[in-house]
Amino acid sequence: MPQESSHRVVVIVDENSNPFELGCATEIFGLHRPELGGHLYDFRLCSPTPGTTMRDGFFTLTGVDTLAATDHADTLIVPNRPNIDTPRRPDVLDAIRRAHTRGARLVGFCSGAFTLAEAGVLDGRRATAHWQWADEFRTRFPKVTLEPDVLFVDDGDILTSAGSAAALDLGLHLVRRDHGAQVATSVSRRLVFAAHRDGGQRQFVERPVPQIPDESLAPVLQWAQQHLDTPLTVTDLATKAAVSPATLHRRFQAQLGTTPLAWLTGERVTLACRLLELGEQRLDVIARRTGLGTAANLRALMRRDTGLTPTQYRRRFSPAPAR
Repeated sequence: MPQESSHRVVVIVDENSNPFELGCATEIFGLHRPELGGHLYDFRLCSPTPGTTMRDGFFTLTGVDTLAATDHADTLIVPNRPNIDTPRRPDVLDAIRRAHTRGARLVGFCSGAFTLAEAGVLDGRRATAHWQWADEFRTRFPKVTLEPDVLFVDDGDILTSAGSAAALDLGLHLVRRDHGAQVATSVSRRLVFAAHRDGGQRQFVERPVPQIPDESLAPVLQWAQQHLDTPLTVTDLATKAAVSPATLHRRFQAQLGTTPLAWLTGERVTLACRLLELGEQRLDVIARRTGLGTAANLRALMRRDTGLTPTQYRRRFSPAPAR
């Protein structure tokens, strides 16, 4: 169970910032979590002015830290704005550059990618932004490699997410990266939000809510999660759902924005992470219990999905040292 964290997350709130992304950051990084032993992060808000009018004048934010708080941030979340043509204040951009120079992790939710690009820290880097602004972003920031059709991009020390709701996906990804899959799953359960949507999933989901209740994937997803130790195939999932494989593919794309095989693999890797966190040492056992087959396949997929080998993941997140 995590202890109270000294990792400081600072959010810059500037004129016309969107309250939704601010709420996402507060919900994921700022809340006290007694079920996990306390706060996961030392969370702060700051602003360049004593009173900041939020988007469309919804309310005015007061009583937060000054921009000096950014000089002590381990993770700095930069401000977004609904009007991408309005430049950010020079003091905000300077604070971002200083944080980047000293090695802080930078995060941009939605149009926050424009703020990072204005500060010049995205040149030569990968990023994403909301799909409707992709052409504008490329025109204004040609030195940035934009990936417009994904939920979020993790480029190491700079991370960006697409539309507003993808802020939750990126936030949970950071919790998973910092504290492991088990803690991220606990946070997602409290959010009543999907525990893991891979960053490479499509931004645009054509039919996010099923039009017919009995087309929900929930029963087959729950069944699959209980049988990850068996060699499930897409055909098995389709049979359980009583539909053809082609229909199952369409429903996965419409409701989850991914394919059945990609979802199944992601669930297997997440289970492998949990087993490592619980202290399981034997990779062949983990591979068998997760349905990943071999230790070699486990290593390859964990490195692809988490950036860590099983040994590295165990050292970082297991409660007991590896033998």
